[in-house]
Amino acid sequence: MPDQAHLRVLKEGAAVWNEWRKAHGDVRPDFSQAELFEANLREANLRGANLQGANLLSADLRGADLSTADLGGAQLFGADLLAANLQGANLRAANLREAALSVADLRGADLSGADLREADLLAADLTGASLREANLYGANLRGADLTGADLTAADLKAATLPDGYRHG
Repeated sequence: MPDQAHLRVLKEGAAVWNEWRKAHGDVRPDFSQAELFEANLREANLRGANLQGANLLSADLRGADLSTADLGGAQLFGADLLAANLQGANLRAANLREAALSVADLRGADLSGADLREADLLAADLTGASLREANLYGANLRGADLTGADLTAADLKAATLPDGYRHG
């Protein structure tokens, strides 16, 4: 269950939330299982936050800092994560179907078992990311950096891969 005090501040908007984070830098925000459907969290500082199982369907997370956040099992179907920082984030078994992840920083992120069908990962940085058993059916990976990424047992059918990339 989410921390209701954290949720109240977050719902006041990213600017208010970011100020609160500056004043409470030692607190790990808890939004586990939170209902944030279509939330406007653009450029929000959610670094290290617990968002396990959160409903972020169609949320606006453009430019948000989600580095080292726990988004395991989160619902991010259709979310806009354009240029978001997800470096080192846990996205295991997250639903990122049709999510916009263009130019997102996913270095070292754990996307094992994630649903990335039809996701847009154009020019995303997936250096060292784990995509083990991820479903990337129809995903756009054009221009993405997959250096050191683990794609073991990932479904890449109908995916658009970076020029010159050979899986296997």
